[in-house]
Amino acid sequence: MERIGFIGLGIMGRPMARNLLKAGYPLVVYNRSRLAMEELAQEGALMAASPKDVAQQVDVVITCVSDSPDVEAVVLGADGIIEGARSPMLYIDMSTIAPATARTVYHALKAKGVAALDAPVSGGDIGAQQGTLSIMVGGDEPAFQRALPILNVMGENIVYIGEAGAGQVTKACNQIVVSLTIQAVAEALTFAKKSGVDATKVREALLGGFAQSRILEVHGKRMLEGQFQPGFKLNLHRKDMNIVLQTARELSLPLLGSAQVTSLMDALLAQGQGELDNAALITLYDRLSEPPGS
Repeated sequence: MERIGFIGLGIMGRPMARNLLKAGYPLVVYNRSRLAMEELAQEGALMAASPKDVAQQVDVVITCVSDSPDVEAVVLGADGIIEGARSPMLYIDMSTIAPATARTVYHALKAKGVAALDAPVSGGDIGAQQGTLSIMVGGDEPAFQRALPILNVMGENIVYIGEAGAGQVTKACNQIVVSLTIQAVAEALTFAKKSGVDATKVREALLGGFAQSRILEVHGKRMLEGQFQPGFKLNLHRKDMNIVLQTARELSLPLLGSAQVTSLMDALLAQGQGELDNAALITLYDRLSEPPGS
C-alpha cells in the first residue's frame, strides 16, 4: 500500500485525509495550522515539518489548498514539494486553481520525473465526509490509473478528462453551473415568498419535477432555514469564479451569467459575509425585496 502525504487540512481536506486513514493508508500530514495536524495525528497520521518533509517520506503527495498562489508556494516555493520530490513519486492536486497554474506545476514536476494530476473535487463538505465526491482529473492517463484506488477512497464519480489542466477546466465548468443554479434557487424562493406562497412547499414541489437539483435540495433547505454555516465558503466560491472569468478573458469568451452572479457575490463580500456558505446569496435577495424604508 502506497504511503500518502496530505497537505491542506481545511473543511474539505481534513475529512478527505481522514477517509484515507480509515482505508488503511499510511499517512503523513502537513498544515499551516498545527491543531488540524494534531487532530489527525491522534488518529494515526504522522506530522511533517514542511511540504518538502512530506514529499521525502511518501510515494504520493496530495494537496487541497485554497488558491493558485497557495499551490505554487506549496509545490514550487522554499521547502516545497519539488525540493523533496523524486521519481517515481506521484503528485495529486485536489485544490481548485487556474488551469494555467496546473499546467505549470505539471511541467515543473515532470522535469524531475514526477507525474502530476490536477484532480479538483465537487460535493462540498458532506461529500468529503462521506467519501462521495465527484473528482475530475487531468494529466497523463497512466498516472490516473495509478491514482484511481486512492481517489476511490475519497469519491464516487471519478472521471479522467484529459491532459494536464483539463480537470481544472472541468471544475470551472462545475462552478459556473453551481453558482448560476444557486442564484436561480435564491430568485425562485424569494419570488415565492414575495408572492405570499409557502416557499417550503414550493421547494418540495420543485424537487419532484424537472427543476430538481442537488442545489435545490441542499442549498434550498439552507436558504429556507437561514442556516449558513459554511459547507463551502462564499469567499472561496468567489475565488473560483475569478478563475472562470480570468480564463474566459484569455479565451476572449463572454460569460454573461457568470459575470452577473460574481457581482452579486462581490456585494455580499463587501458586506463582510465572505465566511458564510455560498447559499447565503439569498440574503442579498431578501434585502433587495424589502419595501423601501423598512
